[in-house]
Amino acid sequence: MSGVSAVARIRAAPDGRGGTALRELAGDGPLALRRSRHPQDERAAHVVLVGAMAGPLGGDRLRIVVTVDPGARLLVTSAAATLSLPGREPAPAHYELDLTVGEDAELVWHPEPVIAAAGSDLRLWTRLRLAPGARVSLREEQVLGRHAEPPGRLASRLTVRRAERLLLDQSTDVGPGAPPGWDGPAVLAGNRALGQLLTTSPCRPHPPHGSALLPLAPDLTLATALAPDALTLRTALACVEAAHAAAPGHACPPRSRVRAKRTSGAPAPCGRMAP
Repeated sequence: MSGVSAVARIRAAPDGRGGTALRELAGDGPLALRRSRHPQDERAAHVVLVGAMAGPLGGDRLRIVVTVDPGARLLVTSAAATLSLPGREPAPAHYELDLTVGEDAELVWHPEPVIAAAGSDLRLWTRLRLAPGARVSLREEQVLGRHAEPPGRLASRLTVRRAERLLLDQSTDVGPGAPPGWDGPAVLAGNRALGQLLTTSPCRPHPPHGSALLPLAPDLTLATALAPDALTLRTALACVEAAHAAAPGHACPPRSRVRAKRTSGAPAPCGRMAP
């Protein structure tokens, strides 16, 4: 029995009144899409990814295509984490994201984490294409295993192009079945959560413990982080995001002035994270 194949499409475009309209919103199979109100910006559109079925399962091929036309603003979140599970066939699941952001457009891609459950095998590929002047905040969080269970395998790849010029082609492969050393000091070092935040900002914040910054262009930075769990990972990436937001277009504020928004039970704020 073969897996499920599904393609979901989102297209955001200016509405002619200073806002953003969703010209295309088409879910498919386990990929359901819901319109929502943007929590902060009335001029931006907001789409929530909702899992209509379990998955991705082994053998599935899922794809999300997002296009943000010039001048539009789009926020994409998810209602829950994406849980990769083993399927009936011993085959990997494929999950592809094709994200295109036009000139003077903005995409905020902030879904919940991808969790590789025990016995699963997921191949995740995110392809981001930016036009000149496009703005992006792309957050990816990956967690190996549910609470108190062994991890699954998760191979991911991120490619970033601006004006057809390749800026980044980065791959990771972790979990049982991955090349030797994936859990050693050169890769995860015993951690079970890894993530990255790609942001268009000239700010170069001080990375919290367990994270690093890679400038891709004068106004484009990739932050990567490792953590023992999803909550600590989210806090580390939130610290970097807070520094970017604190001084858009200016130098970063001192570390002591950067604070992430905290929730009950959250780890220490930026600059004070435990080693």
